[in-house]
Amino acid sequence: MEYVIGIGDMLSIQVWDKPQISGRMRVRSDGRITLPLINDVTAVGKTPGKLATDIEAGLKSVVLVPKVTVVVEESRPLTISVFGEVAHPGTQPLDGNTGVAQALAAAGGLTVFAHKDRIYVVRTVPKPVRIQFNYDTVMRQIGPGAAFRLKPGDVLVVE
Repeated sequence: MEYVIGIGDMLSIQVWDKPQISGRMRVRSDGRITLPLINDVTAVGKTPGKLATDIEAGLKSVVLVPKVTVVVEESRPLTISVFGEVAHPGTQPLDGNTGVAQALAAAGGLTVFAHKDRIYVVRTVPKPVRIQFNYDTVMRQIGPGAAFRLKPGDVLVVE
């Protein structure tokens, strides 16, 4: 599976034989980058190859045969807020391909007051939703919860 660009990633964009257009840039919070001659380009959610193709298409009106290479130099870690009945509530930096079990472990696990069947992920994009998880199935990696992956902006709440 090819890497998908996210907010905060540092990209190196090289346009062959055009150093004035090439450079390093960080993906902004709105998911875009700004390039000379073509202005803002959406980067979030695209693979480096797809972004390169999009930039080439944008440059065709000003560069005869644009050849673009996009390299992700640095990926920003996924940051999830974990609240409620966990040992260390707060913001947790996690690896990009992380599930609920890893986020709970990063927060130090459940407290003695936690309800094991009242673990929720609150996701606001594309529309607000609250997804319920059970501690035992999450920790044993059973069912659909095992394949669930956290995304930027998710909040994990343990009641």
